[in-house]
Amino acid sequence: MFAFASCCSNNVVQVKEIIDGDVYKYYSEGEWKTSSSGKSVSIVNPTTRKTQYKVQACTQEEVNKVMETAKFAQKTWAKTPLWKRAELLHKAAAILKEHKAPIAECLVKEIAKPAKDAVTEVVRSGDLVSYCAEEGVRILGEGKYLMPDSFPGNERTKYCLTSKIPLGVVLAIPPFNYPVNLAVSKIAPALIAGNSLVLKPPTQGAVAALHMVHCFHLAGFPKGLISCITGKGSEIGDFLTMHPGVNCISFTGGDTGISISKKAGMVPLQMELGGKDACLILEDADLDLAAANIVKGGFSYSGQRCTAVKVVLVMESVADALVEKVKAKVAKLTVGPPEDDSDITPVVSESSANFIEGLVLDAKQKGATFCQEYKREGNLIWPLMLDHVQPEMRIAWEEPFGPVLPVIRINSIEEGIHHCNASNFGLQGCVFTKDINKAMVISDAMETGTVQINSAPARGPDHFPFQGLRDSGIGSQGVTNSIIMMTKVKSIVINLPTPSYSMG
Repeated sequence: MFAFASCCSNNVVQVKEIIDGDVYKYYSEGEWKTSSSGKSVSIVNPTTRKTQYKVQACTQEEVNKVMETAKFAQKTWAKTPLWKRAELLHKAAAILKEHKAPIAECLVKEIAKPAKDAVTEVVRSGDLVSYCAEEGVRILGEGKYLMPDSFPGNERTKYCLTSKIPLGVVLAIPPFNYPVNLAVSKIAPALIAGNSLVLKPPTQGAVAALHMVHCFHLAGFPKGLISCITGKGSEIGDFLTMHPGVNCISFTGGDTGISISKKAGMVPLQMELGGKDACLILEDADLDLAAANIVKGGFSYSGQRCTAVKVVLVMESVADALVEKVKAKVAKLTVGPPEDDSDITPVVSESSANFIEGLVLDAKQKGATFCQEYKREGNLIWPLMLDHVQPEMRIAWEEPFGPVLPVIRINSIEEGIHHCNASNFGLQGCVFTKDINKAMVISDAMETGTVQINSAPARGPDHFPFQGLRDSGIGSQGVTNSIIMMTKVKSIVINLPTPSYSMG
């Protein structure tokens, strides 16, 4: 059982409210509830491969109720002064940081995130909520005043006042790999903008998300404003995303997002759907810097990040030297359980491990060079770099989401850019060179949402714009962009009578 009381004994009574026996409750109308379905969904610990937690399997009727109360609560929340919304978000951020250790424990057990990284995720999430509160006050506290005579043929007889108003009910669906951070990156902008929020957490990571929601509960947000629905995607997934009560969807994940975008209808969409982030190494690159970033970018959290380095495109003349430097660093990575703060921990599920193994075996069959021995125990896959990868290999194009990194040797910059742009993904890319002129030209040519120069791809800092092209997503994230995206412009036009006098 999750020992939330170990560092927060003053909240023991409240926290017990969110568990019914060994099944965590869902959150609706400001209360922790048990589903009428009488069913639960098991969460398997990736390390032990045994059931760690259980959450409620909510019904469509319960989704309907959540949407109804969210719509009602939003009407009152939209009238709440902006400073008051910000005040509550700051309070939630402080509580979230206070509870960092027990929430991190859930991340370790649910998604095998190394302990130190799990704590960092919670602290970062608290910082994001606070920053969002402050940025929201700045952005939403301003309007525009437009004059009509700036457009040809008009006199100064109209005055247009514009402001940003909330969309209504925002549906937030974060992924397993950052179930707390990527949840609050949707929750905080939605709330500061005056929206209500319905959270559908991933199965792996659901309990960490529920404890995070409990922090917002303790902060004292109005009942019904925030809801957290758990359950099987096959039963309530489409029902949620196609629900007429939803006014905006913010989703982070994989191929499911493409299906959602086709079914959602006329609601604003904010989607980040994965990537095949390319790392382009030029002949004049600092190879030590490049190697360090390749290992950090490719293998941190076992490569289970949308911004992980997914393919290295290196000029042939420096390929041998680069590969040797990367191999030396990979050899120093620790492999084991997340509780030991290992660099490489088990991937999230057996099906994920099987998919990664399929990519590895395909590359082996087609002639790739293995820089390390391929080794797997259950969901734990040892870090592996594959050299001499060719375009006909699946791993050249598919996203492994694991600690396996392909190296493709290229003979020209144009060849590297072509491979990057031929991908159906376009999230991020990076280029290593000492020539800033080349770096800028290549950055312009790479068809990705972001290009990092002399650094591995990264999502943060959380206020930076974050977006992808093609199958990598729709819209732009980052605190500022999310706040703007979760609002719409309202105009009020004051019409004045035509002057009866003339200027003599």
